[in-house]
This record gives sequence, C-alpha cells and structure tokens, in this order.
Amino acid sequence: MDSSSMREFLRKEVLDWDDEVTATARFKAFSGQRSDWEPKFQFWRDLILRISRHFGFFMIRPSQVKNEWFNRGGLTPLCLDDVLLVMYNEGNLMRIEDLADPSSGRLTQLFRKVKILMTRSRMTPEAILEDRLILTEVLKEKAEEVVKLLSESHWTSSCIVTMKKLESMCGGPVEASAVLSYLSGCGKAQYLSTSKKELIEGVKVSLSAAAVSSISSLDCDVLHLIWTQEKLQQQLNVIDQRWEMSRKSALASLKSGNKKLALRHAREIKLSNESREKCSLLLNRVEEVLHVIADAESTKKVSEAIQIGAQAMKENKISVEEVQNCLEELDESIESQKLAEKALESAPYLGIDDEDIEEEFQKLELEVGRENVQDLSPETSNNNAAESADLLSDALSSLKLDTPHIDSTSHDSPAPVRKKDSKNLILEAA
Repeated sequence: MDSSSMREFLRKEVLDWDDEVTATARFKAFSGQRSDWEPKFQFWRDLILRISRHFGFFMIRPSQVKNEWFNRGGLTPLCLDDVLLVMYNEGNLMRIEDLADPSSGRLTQLFRKVKILMTRSRMTPEAILEDRLILTEVLKEKAEEVVKLLSESHWTSSCIVTMKKLESMCGGPVEASAVLSYLSGCGKAQYLSTSKKELIEGVKVSLSAAAVSSISSLDCDVLHLIWTQEKLQQQLNVIDQRWEMSRKSALASLKSGNKKLALRHAREIKLSNESREKCSLLLNRVEEVLHVIADAESTKKVSEAIQIGAQAMKENKISVEEVQNCLEELDESIESQKLAEKALESAPYLGIDDEDIEEEFQKLELEVGRENVQDLSPETSNNNAAESADLLSDALSSLKLDTPHIDSTSHDSPAPVRKKDSKNLILEAA
C-alpha cells in the first residue's frame, strides 16, 4: 500500500477531505466532555476500519497511521493518540501481547484474558503506540473468511491444516498466529504438533457450528501425512522447473549447433522425468491414504447416525400403525403437490407471477416436507459399522417392520468431494 493509493481512497471515502476548514477542525485534539468529541472519534474510528477492510489487513502500526495515512502536507491529526486509546479501552483494538498463546492450555489462556481485562484501563497512549495493534472486528472477519475457504475445500465437519498453509491464507506468521488465537478463544480451532524427524505444527479447525473436538493420535498422524503431501508437491514443482530449464537449454544448444551440450541437457531431462515419476507415485500413495481416512470418518458418522436412530425408536416406542400412518400421510401430501403443480401448469391464473407461485410452493414444501424414507447402504471399513447396521435391523424387527437388507460389505469409495448437503444427507439417513 503506497501513499498515492491511500490519498486516492481518502478522497473517495471523505468527499471534503481536502477542505481546509473541515480538516483543521478534524485534526484538533480532543477537549471537553466525551459528548463534545464523540462525533469526531466516531469519524476517525470508522475511517480506520474502512481503510483496513479495503486494503485487506487487520494489523496496524500507530506511527504509520498517524504519519503516513493521514498526513496532509506535514500536518497530522493531534487527536489520533486519544482515538487509538479509546478504541483500545473499548475493545476495538488489542496489542499483539494480548493474544493468547494457542499452544498453551485453556486454563492458562483464561488467566491471561483476566489479566488483560484488569490492565486494559491503565494503559497509556505511549504504551499502546509502541506496538502493532490488531483491529478486533477485522480480525474476526478474517477468521471467518479462513473458515469459509477451508469449508469450500473440505466436506467433513473438521479439517487439519499445517501452519504453513494457514500462514499463506492469512498473509504471514504473525497474522496466522492472531487468527489462530482468535479461533482458539472461540473454541473453533486447536493447535497441534507432532515430532518425527522435525517439529510439525498444524491446526485443527471446526467447519461446523460445534466446537472443535479434542486432539487425538489420529489427528497427529493426519497432520504428518498432510505435511508430507505438501513437501512432495513442493518437490514436484522444483522438478518441473528444472525440467523446463533443461528443455530450454537443450533447444538453445541445438540451435547453436552444440550437440554435445544438448545431449547433456537431454540426460538432465530424462533424470527429471524419472524423479518426477517417483515423486508422483509417493504423492499418490499419500493422497490415497488421506482419502481412505476421510471415507472412514464418513462411515463412522453414518454408523453413529444409525445408532442414534435405532436408540430413538426404542426409547420412543414407535408402533407399526404410527409408522404406516406417517408414511401414508407423506405419500398423500406428495401426491397432492404433484396434482396442484399439474393443475397450475395446465391452467395458469392470470395476474399471478410465476415467482409468486414458486414462493407459495416453497412454503408448502417447507410445511409438508418432501423427505422420503431412503434405504441406507453405508459402506463400512470396520466392525462398528456392521454392528450398527445389525442394531437398526434388530430394532425394526422388534417393531414387526419389513426392513431392507443393509449391505455391510466394503467397496471402493470415490475420493471425497466437498458437497454442501453432505452432512444433511447423513442426518436424513438417521
């Protein structure tokens, strides 16, 4: 971000920015009661937030804000120190030192929060201006953006990423630490690490409304696999770059008539191809293991849903007549909707827009429901899934219902693809 783009943005956001009389009044220091300078404070606070959102950062340096952002020919706002102090006291700003260490325990983080609240009101402007500050509102928005991006590439309820991946998404290690600290404080993320030949750090993030689950040994193994996957991908990129350089050098040597040098580059190309094949093979094996783990997690969710459904049927003591009546009412409702749709298509009403009709049908669908009882055929890779299927069959048999056979044999499952309704399908299956 250069000074010219900042000036252009200020003139666009504040139409009277170059007005001398207005600027002089805005640049004056605060005086009197808060009611006297409240409008001026809100102006500077909102302007700082708009600038941060526009240029995409949530960390600011007070000296840069004062001397570069709002510098008008050598004049800087005299009230800016007070603005930052009020923002800090009201929770709009926080220091980097105030961030909780995500690798520490929850009790330690709680004590740190209490300490920060006790010392916040005693902070002086000089102490605040010495460090970089974090805009809490923009930090929250950045954390939500990170979770959204992860949700688009993962279809499970939680995911694990390396710290390097998180840093690339946040814009740097300090920014990633701030985002992780915020998510950890909200219970949406948890730091994890594992030591193989070197320390591997990562983050487990919850992609649902629920809090992130505790770290398990499987999570550490998955982190190591993901780290290996990233390393292999980096190695592939390096090999591709060398291959391209050797290819260009070989072509240049042939054009210049130096066949001996061209042959040497040709050997390098062959070695690069062989290295790429080996690296690709290892990468495919790692990805295959990750896919198997993701499929196993999906099977576990289906198994848990089957258990919950069978237990609910036992506890509620649902009778055969109640189940049959529910199914009959559902069939009648669906049939009535089909008849209504055919009637509207054959004889549409005049003066009624299609959008209104569609809206009414959506309301009817919400009231009546269109869920059909579907056969569950969960793929199972362990004994728990088979036992869960038998449990549901026993529960239905006790109600004297004809239950469909649930095939518990394993079969090849495709690579997991992110689908927005995948979690709802599992609940419907229950």
